[in-house]
Amino acid sequence: MQKSLNIDPSKCTGCLQCEMACSYENYGNFNPSKSRIKVFDFHHTGRKVPYTCTQCDEAWCLHACPVEAIKVDAATGAKVVLDAVCVGCKVCTIACPFGTINYVQDTGKVQKCDLCGDAPACVDACPTAAITYVDADWTGLERMRQWATRLDTQPHA
Repeated sequence: MQKSLNIDPSKCTGCLQCEMACSYENYGNFNPSKSRIKVFDFHHTGRKVPYTCTQCDEAWCLHACPVEAIKVDAATGAKVVLDAVCVGCKVCTIACPFGTINYVQDTGKVQKCDLCGDAPACVDACPTAAITYVDADWTGLERMRQWATRLDTQPHA
């Protein structure tokens, strides 16, 4: 069974351990600017929200790539950038509606979460379990439907 990252922003303290672990896993040094997961800081509310590639089924990045440098890893389901094929055109960064693909100036290529080959470093590094690795069947879709139904029953202004 394939798995996916589940992020619970209410548990995030903004410690950036996920960013540090990701950069170390992929580059061998602690450099949050090279991380494939980012913690967004909502300054006006004091909330921190980790975000990264959701490995969405639509995979706009994969379909937009003119050189087919993004492939689906059969084992994990992750959409993975093939560095040897990527030409750094950044079309995938434009296609991604979530802004989770980043251009890396040093390499002239793009990067995105690849689930660390089925052992995401960010999950292990998160001290509050704000990031977990769960069965991909659990998507929260049913809760979203229930919420939408509840909103439908509210009087409209």
